[in-house]
Amino acid sequence: MTDILMPKATAVWLVDNTSLTFDQIADFCGLHPLEVRGIADGEVARDIRGADPIGNGQLTREELDAAQANSAYRMKAQKSRHAELLKPTKKAPRYTPVSRRQDRPDAIAWFLRNHPEVPDAQIARLLGTTKATIDQIRNRTHWNSANIKPVDPVTLGLSTQMELDAVVRKAADKKAKDDAKAGITDPDGPSLRPASETGAVEDAPLATEED
Repeated sequence: MTDILMPKATAVWLVDNTSLTFDQIADFCGLHPLEVRGIADGEVARDIRGADPIGNGQLTREELDAAQANSAYRMKAQKSRHAELLKPTKKAPRYTPVSRRQDRPDAIAWFLRNHPEVPDAQIARLLGTTKATIDQIRNRTHWNSANIKPVDPVTLGLSTQMELDAVVRKAADKKAKDDAKAGITDPDGPSLRPASETGAVEDAPLATEED
């Protein structure tokens, strides 16, 4: 059955404007009959405005008339162009060129070293890697651990500076909120630094004054 756009709003309209049974409406909208009964009784979806499935192209008048004439009839939804346009599109996984894939462990190591507050899911999404790989690099069980060196993903060409800054800022904001909830006003350890200040170059050791 075709997915219905705004199923509860559609059910509200059908309850208010047709003589369909609860079972017919539930079948068409993908709801439970008891939920449709709740809509009819005013206990469910009281603040939802009805959506006309005929007007938005999801139901034909002929289908509705056939269903009202026969309580055993189950209406078939039409493929609505409006519904297709409004349907959320799933973002495709980030594609990393083969020539760059060998650099991902270095970028992961950079995140783990400089921004441990960034969740693994965010690192995986930004770099096009997996949580399992991140765990291997964190635990030094990766097959190439001896050769992995922290390098920021912008330098490696795995992300843009804007994408990196957005991920780091989001993680920093979340950490600040979590600290505030926990009553931590001055957490121990170094403060979070922006991505632009945590590049691949190691901090040079302090020069000692010669005698």
